[in-house]
Amino acid sequence: MKTTKYLRIAALCTLLLALARPGQAQIFPKSYINIDWQVNVPLGKSFADKASGWGMNFEGGYRITPAVAVGPFISFHTNLQNIDRRTLYLNDGSALTTNQKHAVFQLPFGATGRYSWLNNSIFQPYVGMKLGACYSQFSSYYYVIKQYENTWGFYLSPEVGVSIFPNPNYRFGLHLALYYSYATNSTNMLTYKVDNLSNFGLRVGISF
Repeated sequence: MKTTKYLRIAALCTLLLALARPGQAQIFPKSYINIDWQVNVPLGKSFADKASGWGMNFEGGYRITPAVAVGPFISFHTNLQNIDRRTLYLNDGSALTTNQKHAVFQLPFGATGRYSWLNNSIFQPYVGMKLGACYSQFSSYYYVIKQYENTWGFYLSPEVGVSIFPNPNYRFGLHLALYYSYATNSTNMLTYKVDNLSNFGLRVGISF
């Protein structure tokens, strides 16, 4: 599965960043970088409705003031759903009886902004917003066949989180965040219709 490949690449990049990190307070002054593993829970009517941990988030920002930072982000996630054997009556008048596995792969990217407090303390909370585009692939696997549709949409994701630095003078610590995301991607594949993608999730990772 493509998500497994992405997870391996992301883990390797994280390890290389940690090994290459110089012994100083911060890699880039007036900036932050987060690398997160994430759990994603689909909300509402969804093509694949099972929560999963098959995803990661990467973002960075430059502090234009001590409290405000802006920068780019990219993340990816896959959610799955097993569907029991059933008969689908298709638009062309034919019928298909099969079990299925649905998958939704999401790849949002764009700009992120955040406002943070207590920037010289161990616990540094913030609120943030991500805006951008979202590529998604809706897939249905049945028998030895994969039917899929690629779509693009607008992406919006508010979040609240905290960065935890055991030594505030040395910016390397833990990152925790809760997020909601909404994307305008839609599909009308087989007998399934989805008008948008809404998700709730948790991110856990490192911050520096």
